[in-house]
Amino acid sequence: MTDHPITPPLKLVQQWASESYGSSFDIATRAAQWGADQELEACCGLLVQQGFDLVDYLHAARRPKPPSLKEQALETLKYPKDLWSENEVDTIRRALESIND
Repeated sequence: MTDHPITPPLKLVQQWASESYGSSFDIATRAAQWGADQELEACCGLLVQQGFDLVDYLHAARRPKPPSLKEQALETLKYPKDLWSENEVDTIRRALESIND
């Protein structure tokens, strides 16, 4: 590998390889995500250095939080139940189970 700021350290790549049982797709995906995270942090650092208060906005736009269980269940309910997958039914079940009686 080249010595580039976005190149993951060899130790990290070896960790990914052991965790993914050598799946090159999984390793490539993790490397791409890691590189994108490094680039985002570098951009945020430059924004702060230049006095721009946009870091929270940039993080929210580029790394949005996944929808909550409630949001996922409500989204599923927008569609007819005969179109729901088993995974979507499970999401609704988990959301209902999380409600305190």
